[in-house]
Amino acid sequence: MKQQWIAGVWAVWVVLGVGVGWLPAGDFRAGAATSNITPNIGHDIIGGFVPFPSTHIHDELHARCLVLDDGQTRLALVVCDLLGMDRIVSDEARQQIKDRYQIAPAQVLICATHTHSASSALGEDSRLLDQQPDAYQHLVASKIADGVGRAIQHLQPAEMAFGKVSAPDHVFNRRWHMRAGTVPINPFGENDAVKMNPPRGHANLVKPAGPTDPDVSFLAIRHRDGRPLSVFASYLLHYVGGVGRGHVSADYFAVFSEHLKHLLGQSGPVEFDQAPFVAMLANGTSGDINNINFRTPRPRKQPYEQMQAVGRDVAQRVHGAMKDLTYRDDVTLAAAYREPEIAWRRPTPQQRKWAETTLAAGRQQERDLSYIYAQRAMRLAAYPERTTVPLQVFRIGNTCLGTMPFEIFCEIGLEFKERCPLQPAFLVSLAHGYLGYLPAPRQHRLGGYETWLGTNRVEPLASDKLLQVLLEMSQELQQKE
Repeated sequence: MKQQWIAGVWAVWVVLGVGVGWLPAGDFRAGAATSNITPNIGHDIIGGFVPFPSTHIHDELHARCLVLDDGQTRLALVVCDLLGMDRIVSDEARQQIKDRYQIAPAQVLICATHTHSASSALGEDSRLLDQQPDAYQHLVASKIADGVGRAIQHLQPAEMAFGKVSAPDHVFNRRWHMRAGTVPINPFGENDAVKMNPPRGHANLVKPAGPTDPDVSFLAIRHRDGRPLSVFASYLLHYVGGVGRGHVSADYFAVFSEHLKHLLGQSGPVEFDQAPFVAMLANGTSGDINNINFRTPRPRKQPYEQMQAVGRDVAQRVHGAMKDLTYRDDVTLAAAYREPEIAWRRPTPQQRKWAETTLAAGRQQERDLSYIYAQRAMRLAAYPERTTVPLQVFRIGNTCLGTMPFEIFCEIGLEFKERCPLQPAFLVSLAHGYLGYLPAPRQHRLGGYETWLGTNRVEPLASDKLLQVLLEMSQELQQKE
């Protein structure tokens, strides 16, 4: 199939080498640009169990692009205002970038923010069909390639610094242990030990089932004369939401980007011969993290009010931390890319029988979770036994940036940050595809929404296996320093 052929070509690129090399200090350049990926009004908004058509574009969606070049290696980093994207979108975009700009696919990172107020770039299920990109997926892929090309045109001599700042007020683990017997029966008719998004402020709450990570990790890039050029940041917060019904919005990720631009004095008129400043906020390992304080619920907010508050506060914290950074112009770059195989989850004989019975009974209501998960279980039953998973690691100066195509649990990101041989390190979600949630093995034993068959699609030990591969890739890049 087309996807397998492209994957094979990319594997050859990786084997032959991604262009790791070193040049004397001062050869580092960077350029940034944005590309509009807003869908037409009327396209379905996804993020809940039942899609519905958009009625208004509250704020436009973008692919925010950053290109880095050390004279021998060129990397592109792209953050898209999407819930997620099917792998074929990344495949097509990276192929276009290779054909147009000669950047190897292994050196292009494309991830989604996970806004729940965007139209779908997921398309049909490409694991069941020899799927070709639909019209919107084609648009997104082409606009990503355009944005990378514009960023290349803006390449300027640059300096870079890594920064980190804590923003703990907005992150809460959403999986909770509750008093015995109070966790509702799940759609499969089974008992879970934990509840996702339990009743707020309820007496039955016991404790969160996992940690949080308050850190915002970021790369700050500036021109040699000190003018800001770009910021690539990552924060472990799922999304905020609170939009108008039917509204398309890029959520707090865009609020952060635009407010940081304002704080840095880059939001006014730009001279035609000046390269633009572009901030971007990627989604960290926030699969079990959201913006709801379950112990002490906040008062109800107006549409966009909480989103604005979170985005602005995170931007202000990053802006404050930027004042103490030490910039360097002797930045060197490297990349590693692999596609290890793991197993798809399959319904057990008992689960398959349950799914067939549930589907035969028909949908009981629009948001019938048992019916929805029976459909998902039967789709998984038709999957092949195994799949490849695109994993990527960038070394940018001394900083290590890892990626996976999942909604990754917080504790997995914390483990990567602790164990990575390159430091500092951080992990970004939803890159080069969307394969569902990735809980740690111990979370599988607790159950809950993120572990249900159909929400989670890969074997229970997948996170351990994939994390080990990322650490090996990081070790390889460390040895090439």
